[in-house]
Amino acid sequence: MGQKLVGILLNAAMHRGVPRLKTGQESLESYEEAAAAYGLIPCFLKLPDIDTESGFSIAYIKGPQGYRRTVIPTPDVIHNRAIYDPGYRGVDRLLRSGVLVYNTCNRYGKDQIHGLLEQNAMLRGLLPDTSAGFSGLKEMMGSYPDLILKPSRGSIGKGIMRLSRSSTSRWILSYLPDGSSRWASADVNPEALPRALRARFAAMPYLVQERIPLVEIDRRPFDLRVTVQRGWGGDWQVTGLFAKRAGPGGFVSNIARGGEALNASQALEQVFSSEVAAGIRMSVQTISLSIARELEHSLPGLADIGLDIGITANGRIYFIECNGRDQRYGFRRAGLNAAWKDSYRKPMEYARFLLDNPSRYNSY
Repeated sequence: MGQKLVGILLNAAMHRGVPRLKTGQESLESYEEAAAAYGLIPCFLKLPDIDTESGFSIAYIKGPQGYRRTVIPTPDVIHNRAIYDPGYRGVDRLLRSGVLVYNTCNRYGKDQIHGLLEQNAMLRGLLPDTSAGFSGLKEMMGSYPDLILKPSRGSIGKGIMRLSRSSTSRWILSYLPDGSSRWASADVNPEALPRALRARFAAMPYLVQERIPLVEIDRRPFDLRVTVQRGWGGDWQVTGLFAKRAGPGGFVSNIARGGEALNASQALEQVFSSEVAAGIRMSVQTISLSIARELEHSLPGLADIGLDIGITANGRIYFIECNGRDQRYGFRRAGLNAAWKDSYRKPMEYARFLLDNPSRYNSY
């Protein structure tokens, strides 16, 4: 295999950090290692530096003196790790120019994903009961004693609240105040919901879901993050999975909200027998592949997702949400370094496959 260029598309803020090796949780070293294994040279790009008319771009490429901005022919294949506002057409412009971009969109509405999976009769049973908006909240309060309220669009657990019944006439709202790392709670009268809660629902679309009674370790609930990626041949594969345990006193397992990453096998075996835990892991992987294959029918360019999967004490499996830009660092924090490296390797493997087989890009 001759060496070829592969683009890694970043948001402007992360792109600025490339020459200083300040790219947050994105590992430039891991991209370099993974790309080299497939005869590729990674080029770190941002959209304003890509000129579709000339076919040339300015990108950061690693050289003897570190990363330097270099004029290059625009790579034929680009792995998108950037997030743009809904309606932004920059990636569409690349696609129209003939560049093969995978992960064309990295943020999907939770309501959109729920609606797509609900159309599949086999996957419908994995979904928690869900409604939307303020009217949906009132309806769900009449059906369930414990609810999760979360923005339809958003990530890392920001804006998530819990509303649980404490008596026949009172509820408790749990939330994370802006700028705080400690969860707060407030009594709620269901006949006069707080103005702040109403304001949040008015400011952005919210989903209201029954709260899944997740399994717990030391009274702290946990779920599973499953990384599902395309590799050689374009087939979906489970790269790995780890457990996310909520912080003390919390109900959100996101690592950015105080959650903890754990080895999934060890976490499950603290709750279930080894045999049952192994069966759950196998079922979760099978279900995750089915979810990815269902979503690909409606989401063009999908190639790299992180699925949050919940487990109850009786072993029932639930789909929680899909992350279009999987934060891979959880593997490293869980001590799963091989899976962490693989989560970078698979996208580069898929890039090489597309470079060698460009006609396969739209065939899934």
